[in-house]
Amino acid sequence: MTRTAPAALRLSDEVRDALQDGTPVVALESTIIAHGLPRPRNLQVAGELEELVRAAGAVPATIAVLDGLPRVGLGKAELERVATDTGLRKLGFRDLAPAVAAGASGATTVSGTAFLAARAGIRVFATGGLGGVHRGWTDTQDESNDLALLARTRITVVCAGVKSILDVPATLERLETLGVAVLGHRTESFPGFYLTSSGSPVDWTVQGPAEVAAVMRAQDGLGGPGSALIVANPVPPHQQLDPGLHDRVLAEALAAAEREGVTGQATTPFLLAYLTEHTAGASLEANLAAVRGNVALAAEIAGAWAADPADPADPAGPAAGAGGAVERG
Repeated sequence: MTRTAPAALRLSDEVRDALQDGTPVVALESTIIAHGLPRPRNLQVAGELEELVRAAGAVPATIAVLDGLPRVGLGKAELERVATDTGLRKLGFRDLAPAVAAGASGATTVSGTAFLAARAGIRVFATGGLGGVHRGWTDTQDESNDLALLARTRITVVCAGVKSILDVPATLERLETLGVAVLGHRTESFPGFYLTSSGSPVDWTVQGPAEVAAVMRAQDGLGGPGSALIVANPVPPHQQLDPGLHDRVLAEALAAAEREGVTGQATTPFLLAYLTEHTAGASLEANLAAVRGNVALAAEIAGAWAADPADPADPAGPAAGAGGAVERG
């Protein structure tokens, strides 16, 4: 029986050269571009986030699947396609193989981006908020695949916590159970996505990118399971959504979802859209403030990591998880 080769990852020339030269690289997800922002602002934000990475001396690697090919680093035309093609699917890790086999196109979520970034040898990834345990989990068993994927993928994820529409304490418990370390960046409280604080504590606090890079090196030196490192970076207090408005509108959104019978994968986009509409766009601005801060911090962490990475010969080092055919493009 003839066996086919693994699906190639097509790295842009810029990303490939950066990885070969030891230049810092930051992975960026594409779901926020395709599904998380209104058009045409989404394309503007996509370019802005890449420029934030470049301003810190790193190379951006926005990730998506186009025509069945996972692409790590998008050119101008590809970024425009992700921003304008209304037919793009949303691809988590579990969707990657069917999408590749079908020649489909889609924007990658946290789990899809983290997996492909690690396969390419990228160690740092910036996003807005992670998925997690949904409210009412005891009845629905609804939990994002982000958590399980991060439990087995050696990558550092800079985020503003998990989406505040989720059960934050339960999500932190799951991360602990899965063995995923969480660092608070200059905070002792886990961020609340739109909010500076969720009210839940973090066990470890770091004060800057160099300390994060030191933890990454310690991860590699210790060995063990190839789990992720989460760097929880809060949105600044002056840029957060008003907490009182957040709590009131979220309660209304949850009641509306129950009233309208919204369940499963439809719940998160419904709640986020409700928040955007009923806060007159304030939640969207807080989201963008958080993403910008995360991207800027991720670029600094990637720089600190590139300045003194772990021994690449170490199987638990920065290249762990990379593999498969890699195509220049």
